[in-house]
Amino acid sequence: MSNQEIKVTLSTSKKEKPKSDQLPFGKYFSDHMFIMDYKPELGWYDPRIVPYGPIELDPAASILHYGQTIFEGMKAYVDKDGGARIFRPEMNVKRLNRSNDRMCIPQVDEDIVLEAVKKIVSIDQDWIPNAPGTALYIRPYVFATEANINVVPSKEYKLMIILSPVGAYFKEGLNPVKIAVEDKYVRAVPGGTGEAKTGGNYAGSFRVQENVAKKGFSQVLWLDGAEHKYIEEVGASNVFFKISGEVVTPALTGSILHGVTRDSVIKLLKHWGVPVTERRISIEELYAASLEGQLEEAFSSGTAAVISPIGQLTWKDKDLVINDNKIGELTQKVYDTLTGIQYGTEEDVFNWVTEIK
Repeated sequence: MSNQEIKVTLSTSKKEKPKSDQLPFGKYFSDHMFIMDYKPELGWYDPRIVPYGPIELDPAASILHYGQTIFEGMKAYVDKDGGARIFRPEMNVKRLNRSNDRMCIPQVDEDIVLEAVKKIVSIDQDWIPNAPGTALYIRPYVFATEANINVVPSKEYKLMIILSPVGAYFKEGLNPVKIAVEDKYVRAVPGGTGEAKTGGNYAGSFRVQENVAKKGFSQVLWLDGAEHKYIEEVGASNVFFKISGEVVTPALTGSILHGVTRDSVIKLLKHWGVPVTERRISIEELYAASLEGQLEEAFSSGTAAVISPIGQLTWKDKDLVINDNKIGELTQKVYDTLTGIQYGTEEDVFNWVTEIK
């Protein structure tokens, strides 16, 4: 545990909370935020929880010019007894430091970040919504603050954590979604920043997402950047396909995010004895499996949506309809089990949950 004490300044004016059954994703924020600063001579210092509000940033701050930033996402849930719990936060904190390394940002003491997450959730615990499918989204992020427009890594940074009560990520809920296969633009390449959770990866996807949304698709399926052949991710989520009884997910080749939910799905499937393989899978192989009736189910996984069933993939004007556009039995079981563990209605045999006191 870090020996730095987190100072707390409580808000004197509480915000009005939105209704739990009327929550968009990421529009509302709780009463407090966590801040910690970095300077080379001090390291990471002054960890504090303060009332939520604007921050001051120099116009020459490096983040505004070169995008040196990373972020994470996890959730807090209300369990059946009214307690608060967070799903696998230690994995998110480890990934935060992996992203820091790729973006040339100083490593953070993982213990103090975990402590900060638990403390701010405890303080704003009454912001955790209790309607079915809702949660309190936790957003830790780091960004460069040094006033310097030279093209070099910043020497100064802020790490912050904000909280947002959220509803379902996709408006379709758990209904199967339509996905467009992108064969022009790419998200990332091996050796790039694809496996880092950095802002530019997401900003670079906005154009494609807008293009496919106009055609009635919920998300985009990215292919690899080198050959435009191998499947990588769905939007900002990992993806799984059940083909002739075996579950296949793209291998982590350096351009795909190390998803916490992805890891959880793989561990669940192995625990159940379901064959699961991490390997490269081409869009041509998937199309052939669909034609032969072997493509049985498909779903994406991520913190925001947990599990999102895929009912249709469209590639070069070819529609691959999966399981008659219905949620598959295994997909439903994965979703029910993961959310059951998160909300405390299923046994946590993997010790994935951190309870907040």
